[in-house]
Amino acid sequence: MGGDIRKKGKVEKAMEFVERLKKVQEEAGAALEKAQEKMKRYADKKRKEAEEWKKRDKVMLSTKDLVFKEKPVCKLAERYVGPYEIEEVVLSNVVKLQLLSLMRIHLVVNVS
Repeated sequence: MGGDIRKKGKVEKAMEFVERLKKVQEEAGAALEKAQEKMKRYADKKRKEAEEWKKRDKVMLSTKDLVFKEKPVCKLAERYVGPYEIEEVVLSNVVKLQLLSLMRIHLVVNVS
């Protein structure tokens, strides 16, 4: 009988521990949801709707990330090159362009 009493006490403490963990988990989940809503609200302040691109629209490419064989002087280099025609709209912010083969960049680019 003595062994049964000790086991019962351990089970009760384990159940209390489980209940405490469940409560902590619920509180943490509520805090995460609140933080997520707050971050979304701040992120949405700076967001705007993406432009609707159509086939045959003309766009300019930024030279900021383009690599050239001969590095031009940065302050004298053109900031944008183009215009290039949109061949296909892949996603709302991804288009396929008609580019020159000399440019050696991927035809599908992100439009931002």
